[in-house]
Amino acid sequence: MTPSPRLLNPVLLVGCAIILVSFAVRASFGVFQIPIAEEFAWARADFSLAIAIQNLAWGIGQPLFGAFAERLGDRKAIILGAVIYAAGLVLSSFAVTPAAHQLLEILVGFGIAGTGFGVILAVVGRASSDENRSMALAVTTAAGSAGQVFGAPLAEWLLTQMPWQSVFVVFSVMILSVILLLPFMRAPVTATKSDLEESLGQILVRAGKDPSFALIFLGFFSCGYQLAFITAHFPAFVTEMCGPILPGGVLHNIGITTTSALGAVAISLVGLANIAGTLTAGWLGKRYTKKYLLAGIYTLRTIVAAAFIMMPITPASVLIFSVAMGGLWLATVPLTSGLIAHIYGLRYMGTLYGIVFFSHQLGGFLGVWLGGRMYDVYGDYNLVWWIGVGVGAFSAIVHLPVKEKRDPVALAA
Repeated sequence: MTPSPRLLNPVLLVGCAIILVSFAVRASFGVFQIPIAEEFAWARADFSLAIAIQNLAWGIGQPLFGAFAERLGDRKAIILGAVIYAAGLVLSSFAVTPAAHQLLEILVGFGIAGTGFGVILAVVGRASSDENRSMALAVTTAAGSAGQVFGAPLAEWLLTQMPWQSVFVVFSVMILSVILLLPFMRAPVTATKSDLEESLGQILVRAGKDPSFALIFLGFFSCGYQLAFITAHFPAFVTEMCGPILPGGVLHNIGITTTSALGAVAISLVGLANIAGTLTAGWLGKRYTKKYLLAGIYTLRTIVAAAFIMMPITPASVLIFSVAMGGLWLATVPLTSGLIAHIYGLRYMGTLYGIVFFSHQLGGFLGVWLGGRMYDVYGDYNLVWWIGVGVGAFSAIVHLPVKEKRDPVALAA
């Protein structure tokens, strides 16, 4: 079976649907920060730590699910991930202590790993031709943003209809529904002769000795820090620190009357803007050097984040920031995954990307946990925000020395 010559093929469409649902749920957790903390009188750091642990478990699970998929099959990995994801959500709905939530978020994190980028991008990459691969990875990544568009507002609306525990159960049903799509996902194994002869252990040793792999690993850290911090804390940040929404204004007239609703809409706007940003990154990645594109994205993120926190926090600035940051949000994913596929080939792309993604989730863990911890200590998010600005600048720099060339072993046939 050969890769499809068409950009839009069944594997891509199913992969997009799975990513969309998985990320809709994952992107909504920030909306639960205040309701859960208020119900149990928890400190902000308590639920923040649960989300941070979720991000860390996601990072640990990603290379494991990637290796599982490459050895035992993509669809088996996705089924396992969906079941674990749903179980984590249902069990979390019964949790009444911070420790219980934090423990159960391990299941949720592993579930996201099984239904997320590491497994899905590898499947889509193998099912796509060389000509279409960069764009196919971008389309799949953009589907995650599409999930973010409606995930946070859906959670916000559901919370007006039912308690947060019931919302978690609804989300678990959504996750399990993706299993129905798997009969349509059948990807070819695209690999050179040397790829097939090389073991997973051998390519891990080779990547471990490559300075470029280490630089990509380090560079992805800030992406996770910034994205996880904003996803988990931005709704609460906007709710508490944004200026008032004036009656008679545009936002008030379209039904956004509270800063809480504005926070959920802001996360949705980030996802909406990122659809265009990610597709643009995929288009550019086919034509220009990926490492320079990555350095440029991290530089722009640094500028946008610094400018936002230095200005008064108003409804207008929140919306402008959401669109600007959204255009850069997941644009790093097709470029980073495409860079790994370009250098090391497709055979073990899922595992190698999973290892790099662990750095992303280490950043995510720190971004979420520090956000809650520093809020409790200082009463605001300023310091953790400026740390994000600094690590973004660091990532822009470390991508520049990456040697973007195909590994001779991966080229051999």
